[in-house]
Amino acid sequence: MKRYSTHLFLITAILLLNLSACKVYKVTSVTEEYALKYSKIAIREMKKYKIPASITLAQGILESARGTSFLAQTANNHFGIKCHDWKGDRVYKDAEIKNECFRKYKKAEESYRDHSLFLVNRSHYAKLFTLYIRDYKAWARGLKECGYATDPEYATKLIRVIEENRLYLFD
Repeated sequence: MKRYSTHLFLITAILLLNLSACKVYKVTSVTEEYALKYSKIAIREMKKYKIPASITLAQGILESARGTSFLAQTANNHFGIKCHDWKGDRVYKDAEIKNECFRKYKKAEESYRDHSLFLVNRSHYAKLFTLYIRDYKAWARGLKECGYATDPEYATKLIRVIEENRLYLFD
């Protein structure tokens, strides 16, 4: 019984230390703030659609300039998804083409869901879903190979964001 009490005391002490540490924890960067704000959504999407949360968060961070871009601010579009066959609200912005059409969402959460559906429902991304869900490097390279972005350094940038911010912990 004494041993049980000692273990219980130690566990309680550790939990209290962790809880008090959480109260004084300060977000140290805009990137960290973004990741914490959207991590629950990214994890939920990962569980439903098998896309690593780290990849989704890193893409959101890059594509939306950590939530500060014009598209993120005015259209809740965190992934720069263009209109294509979109039937919903739209916003226009000069990008690769002058006055290009982008999808507009009521909430950022809708943008995250649409990002998942965008990858899941397009056959040229099918190869991604054969990759191990915790292999963020393979996913980053695969996105680039599948044509998600035109930037030749896209995979490298995703991996850097994931590693610098330890986003792989969300996977």
